[in-house]
Amino acid sequence: MEQKKNVPRIESRLRHGILRVPSAICEASGIVVNGRRIKSFIFSTDLAIIRNSDADAVFCVYPFTPQQAISDAIIKGAYVPVFCGVGGGTTKGLRTVGLAKDVESQGAMGVILNAPISDLNLLAVSKAVDIPVIITVTNNKTNIKNRLEAGADILNVAGGPNTPQIVEEIRKEYPTIPLIASGGSTEESVTRTIRAGANAITYTPPSTKELFKTMMEKYREI
Repeated sequence: MEQKKNVPRIESRLRHGILRVPSAICEASGIVVNGRRIKSFIFSTDLAIIRNSDADAVFCVYPFTPQQAISDAIIKGAYVPVFCGVGGGTTKGLRTVGLAKDVESQGAMGVILNAPISDLNLLAVSKAVDIPVIITVTNNKTNIKNRLEAGADILNVAGGPNTPQIVEEIRKEYPTIPLIASGGSTEESVTRTIRAGANAITYTPPSTKELFKTMMEKYREI
């Protein structure tokens, strides 16, 4: 019988409250990017949470026009690789290409494009940078073939409750394409998404307010 390996864990005297991603993510195969295997992405721009999480990488996307100052701060402050959003919706065209080149020079491991971006704009970004280009897929109407031909290296499926179904449909037609997907908030939903075919999972952590709530409840008991 194969003996289960013991994994040594080292923690500092004070940094023992690390925010851990769902353990079900360990079942994922991961995606190897330049020699580094990534199974979990933390979907956050909160540097305090990013530096106190055990996720393998950062998914730096936010609902505003991408700004170099934000990507630079997160890339410099994170312990792990950072994949940066560079637009594709409101921000597009040459601006998106410029932002992609900027975050590459800042040290990003990859760039993320929003679902509305055109195939032509996607192609321009893919030719401008030498890091992986991730394209977001939000529904099963996306022409995956066109996206791949335009230079997408990785698909990011963000279809809400329909995510596992979309992942499964893509995986049937493209058995080897790298797939990242949102896994939901429970171990069960993460497992379902991985078994549908996702190689890696984006995890949305609790907000700082939610984390403080638990801490303050303990402090009030003292």
